[in-house]
Amino acid sequence: MCGIVGYVGGKQAAPFLLDGLKRLEYRGYDSAGLAVYDGRKLVMRKTAGRLQRLADIVAESPLPGRLGIGQTRWATHGRPSDINAHPHPDCRGQIAVVHNGIIENYSSLRQWLKERGHRFLSETDTETIPHLIEEYYQGDLVAAVRQTVARLKGSFALAILSAREPDKIVAVRQGSPLVAGLGDEENYLASDIPAILPHTRQVYILEDGEMAVIQKESIQVTDFRGHPHAKEVFQVHWDPVMAEKGGYEHFMRKEIHEQPRALRDTLTGRLDDNDMVDFGEMKVFTPERLKAAKRIYIVAAGTAYHAGVIGKHLIEKLARVPVEVDLASEFRYRDPLLTEGDLVIVVSQSGETADTLGALREAKRLKIPVLAITNVVGSAVSREADDVIYTWAGPEIAVASTKAYTTQIITLTLFALHLAVLRGTLDPEERRMLVRGLRELPQKAEEVLSREETVAGLAREFARREDVFFIGRGLDYAVAMEGQLKLKEISYIHAEAYPAGELKHGTLALIGDGVPVVALATQETLEDKMVSNITEVLARGARVLALAAANDGRIAEVAHDVVPIPDIHPLLRPTLAVIPLQLLAYHAAVARGADVDKPRNLAKSVTVE
Repeated sequence: MCGIVGYVGGKQAAPFLLDGLKRLEYRGYDSAGLAVYDGRKLVMRKTAGRLQRLADIVAESPLPGRLGIGQTRWATHGRPSDINAHPHPDCRGQIAVVHNGIIENYSSLRQWLKERGHRFLSETDTETIPHLIEEYYQGDLVAAVRQTVARLKGSFALAILSAREPDKIVAVRQGSPLVAGLGDEENYLASDIPAILPHTRQVYILEDGEMAVIQKESIQVTDFRGHPHAKEVFQVHWDPVMAEKGGYEHFMRKEIHEQPRALRDTLTGRLDDNDMVDFGEMKVFTPERLKAAKRIYIVAAGTAYHAGVIGKHLIEKLARVPVEVDLASEFRYRDPLLTEGDLVIVVSQSGETADTLGALREAKRLKIPVLAITNVVGSAVSREADDVIYTWAGPEIAVASTKAYTTQIITLTLFALHLAVLRGTLDPEERRMLVRGLRELPQKAEEVLSREETVAGLAREFARREDVFFIGRGLDYAVAMEGQLKLKEISYIHAEAYPAGELKHGTLALIGDGVPVVALATQETLEDKMVSNITEVLARGARVLALAAANDGRIAEVAHDVVPIPDIHPLLRPTLAVIPLQLLAYHAAVARGADVDKPRNLAKSVTVE
């Protein structure tokens, strides 16, 4: 979850490190710190709280030096505090370590090190690492790191400095992301590409089990035993402006408004002139294998799981293949009954989600082919899956996912359409109507965004409430789940989503005078049922906001407020219907004074269990 940066070169390290951490603050923001070699010794500055507090400390007490590492933390072991903030030193203050991940056997290591005379200051698992390196150091930092890594169990990305060898950073990856950037007489390290994008577009993406020695003029990559690994340079094509706010108050609002572009980019090149889906990037998921599929598992976490629920509806309806949707954290431990003919699709925005990676590896262990849908090129999920389809959403910085979610839905829609054509389960006219709707989707998304001020006004009313309920049926229930997640994760309003047909089975007991209910009613085939459900909550005093097809007068007759969804193929409405819910959550959070981009207790990339 934490963000790591490193610099070695001819310039002052601290400004680079602070700027890089600012670009990674979405990965964790309860404490931050730097370690810089000042020409004589390692000097550290670290503090609990947001990164600006660290920047103020460095401004008051500068850190001169041309070699340094830094971290912005999301706490797993030990509360957020100055002493628990990274970097962590050894007993002599000659080694400094920053770490992303969890050391599962830290307790036994800590006890062993204490018995050997090492003194610990923090509550963290990370602090065992510099002490292990100190224990093994005999004049060769890299050798000491190799011995240390052999003792560690868990997931970790490490950046390590030593005052005894002040010409290098040693970086280690095992289960948590790291990239090394190549510069001119300077080189860089980071957890994610946006941190170094203003300085280089050429990076090495480290794999699990790799170690990099980063010096001013070189980057040497080996495995943990020291065997050299030849690395291909990955050329980054992002526009640096894409990782900035672009004039918006928050990254989340910017990313909501980027959805028309993101949808357009994800569709580009994937629909040919004959209205057929082109997934030329898939090599293992061949037409023959897809036609023979007996069952598909979609595995994901959080928002990506909600996209997977929509994918299930679409694949089953269009391609008539049974689909199970699993939370990755449950799938990997429930001994799933995967058999020959099954296929697994894992969905992850970052491509580094720990539980999703675990599920992927479990499927691979059982020799089941895995397709990854992810937004990050070179991520662990994309590298370990048999095939990968990228969602071209671009960098997503806000913790609450928006454009990554809608592009996941569209990618799953394309997959369902592709599978249906291969299996001969879709009428050609229905296919043409769907493809026409897909081509219109970016423009329709812009139309939804044009209603932002209306949604903002409603959100200010919601902001005064502490409980909100979302109801829907079929595809609309899947969207309701995402809507309630967005509202509670950034505004801290308690929100719950229910299938509308379950109201009578307990949920109505929670509905009283003035309680807000968001009713999703975009599917004509379920309109009668939704009108009945809306009437039920109205009879208990609820205040109803409905999202309905633009031409649906019946819903408008019963709801207090209606946000119309532009006319488009019914199977594509979830992509549009979620946009007002994203805006509702955003503006409610702003009205309540919440930190929209960095909600409490959360981080963008969940790289630990």
